[in-house]
Order: sequence, then structure tokens, then C-alpha cells
Amino acid sequence: MNLDIRLPIGLLFASLGALLAVFGLVTGFTDNALYDRSLGINVNLWWGLVLVIFGALMIWLGRARLTTRSTETPSSKGTA
Repeated sequence: MNLDIRLPIGLLFASLGALLAVFGLVTGFTDNALYDRSLGINVNLWWGLVLVIFGALMIWLGRARLTTRSTETPSSKGTA
């Protein structure tokens, strides 16, 4: 079965992380009072970047698995 959940999860995390990082960039320059509770750390930007990296890792792992599966020969599967 060729069902690999890493690709859609990677796309989801990467897109949400990109949105959060862009929001962090926009509000980081305009609204400094937003980050007073987090000691001035732009939490949206940093966690957005973490989500983008995690999403890219999931996409890379999913694509690497697809390429190794397509290069396997049918005779090498299930031979004992």
C-alpha cells in the first residue's frame, strides 16, 4: 500500500508555519506591545519557523520514502 501520511502532514505544518512566521514578521515591526507578556520575544516568528522546519522535514522524509519504494524491484520483495 502506498499510503504515506508524512506528505500531507508536512504540507499542513509548513503552510501553517509560514502563515505564523509571516504574522510574526508583520506584527514584530508594528506592534511591540503584543510581545510584552513573552518578555519581548517574537514567539509567533520563532514557532512559525520551527513549524516550517518540521514540515520541510516531513515532506523530505515522505519524498525519500517514495523514491526508495519506486526503485525497489518486485523480485526483491518477499523473497525468503
